[in-house]
Amino acid sequence: MEVNRSRLLNTARPYLQVLSILGLTPPPVFFTRTLLKRRRGYLIAGYSCYLLAILLVIIYECYANIVALHQEIDLFRADDFSRVMGRTQKILVVAMASCNQLNMLLNFRRLSRIYEDIADLEKDINNSLPGFSVRGHWWSFRYRIAIFVGLWIVLLVGLTPRFTLVGLGPFLHWTNKVLTELVLIMTQLKSAEYCVFVLLIYELILRLRLILQQIVVELEDCNCRTRIQELCVTLKRNQLLVGRIWSLVGEIGEYFTLSMTLLFVYNGLTIPHVVNWALIKSVNPNDCCQYMRIGVTLLLSINIFLACFYSELCIQAYNSIPRILHQIYCLPATEDYQMLKMGLREYSLQMQHLKLRFTCGGLFDINLKYFGGMVVTTFGYIIILIQFKMQVFAQSKYMETANISEMKAFNG
Repeated sequence: MEVNRSRLLNTARPYLQVLSILGLTPPPVFFTRTLLKRRRGYLIAGYSCYLLAILLVIIYECYANIVALHQEIDLFRADDFSRVMGRTQKILVVAMASCNQLNMLLNFRRLSRIYEDIADLEKDINNSLPGFSVRGHWWSFRYRIAIFVGLWIVLLVGLTPRFTLVGLGPFLHWTNKVLTELVLIMTQLKSAEYCVFVLLIYELILRLRLILQQIVVELEDCNCRTRIQELCVTLKRNQLLVGRIWSLVGEIGEYFTLSMTLLFVYNGLTIPHVVNWALIKSVNPNDCCQYMRIGVTLLLSINIFLACFYSELCIQAYNSIPRILHQIYCLPATEDYQMLKMGLREYSLQMQHLKLRFTCGGLFDINLKYFGGMVVTTFGYIIILIQFKMQVFAQSKYMETANISEMKAFNG
């Protein structure tokens, strides 16, 4: 991750450093080649102790929140499945933190290989077509990651306490509330780390696509056999680089399998949990958190949506490459050069077989189609929850009416 090796990684470094402070990813300095081995060992040992301290705080806050949850459930007499759902949601936070730290330990070398592959790909792409500058595209990546990731991190950090602090209830001490907010923010920012890597892949694909478009432009007015042979070599390099990007996406999917799976499960469970408490407290006319709960559900949904949306952007950019190959195939210059034709056919066959998929270890795909399915499933659970709660409210109302009638009859 040296500055002179990769401008892309250097641009992403500040975001990764912020996430490493929160214990979500190893600090980028660990992967610097110039770092002395002994000093790296000391830094890793110190950071491991820091992660252990974070995990202990999360476990303590989970316990404090479960105790407060039980007190609030007893206060509202809502002891149906709210207790189980609430405890599961709290324990999931500990599971996410534990699995994330275990993942950093077990996949440290894999993450190092991912960084190396990104740096090597950037260098090879820049060298694949001499004379073609990508300096402007590096600046566009800087703006893109600032808007897509940096702005969302700022919004998430600013809006999460605004929407969730009041809803933590009266049974938590203010210090526990502050620590709980930090834990909630850390939990959701795992998606931001994933988005950083997706945007890095997106930038690499865009650069390969730009080189193909440059080949189209040069072939339109080129009759020089030597130059066309050079472009055939460039086309072959482009094909090999696309295959390496496809493999890199698989490595990134393996690295984020456990973390992103638990994040999707946590957000999918938390939304019905929030709706459940909205129904429980709907009988209280002084409840001030109804609109805040809408904000919480929107934040959780948007956080998942962004990961799926950016993955979809990558897939669409990748799938646009065969259309450019078809443009090259239809050019008059292609008819006269069999080597160019064969290269285009081989490239097209590779694109047909190597379909780009962002997956969590093959468990599910991260794209807009999956997000839509998750939304439909969540709405289904919410409808079932509302029907169940309406039945409970009706039974409670009936019991109250029956008790009042019995008391009147007894007094009469």
